[in-house]
Amino acid sequence: MFERFTKEARAAVVGAQDVAREAGARSIDTRHLLVALLERPGPALHALRAIEVDVEAVLAQARADVRAGGIDADALAGIGIDLDAVRRQADAVFGPDALERAGRKSAGHIPFTTDAKKALELALREAIRLKHKRLGGSHLMLGILRAKSPGRALLEHTGVDTDAFRTALEEQPKAA
Repeated sequence: MFERFTKEARAAVVGAQDVAREAGARSIDTRHLLVALLERPGPALHALRAIEVDVEAVLAQARADVRAGGIDADALAGIGIDLDAVRRQADAVFGPDALERAGRKSAGHIPFTTDAKKALELALREAIRLKHKRLGGSHLMLGILRAKSPGRALLEHTGVDTDAFRTALEEQPKAA
């Protein structure tokens, strides 16, 4: 499958691994792919701007989610734990970003989660559906949108009209 990836798509997959590694994540999910796709020029960035989305706000939320490592602040608040207070105390005692660094460093290969693997599979299906010979960044984003995934949920949470985003992506020129 990876032999059909364009340089852009390969860079996004490598970028997702870098994003996960920087966050100390033990696996790569679709949020990591989303950050990698939005941090560099390409069809995902262009399509979001075309539908007048505040890309910087989406990227900031995605980065925050990735940095939190999946810690659900709302769930913790429901049992009386203030995640921000815990983070501040950890930073005061152990230094900046202590909670994020705690026991999550990985130097080797970081595996993809089931949702990320599914998004990659769906990206290939999108390329085939669109009759494109190569799989590019727009196809990766279409795969994320098609999957029920944390990346799609994040986009929806930040107010992105995923149907309009899908349409803008599909109107992009063919992947080279």
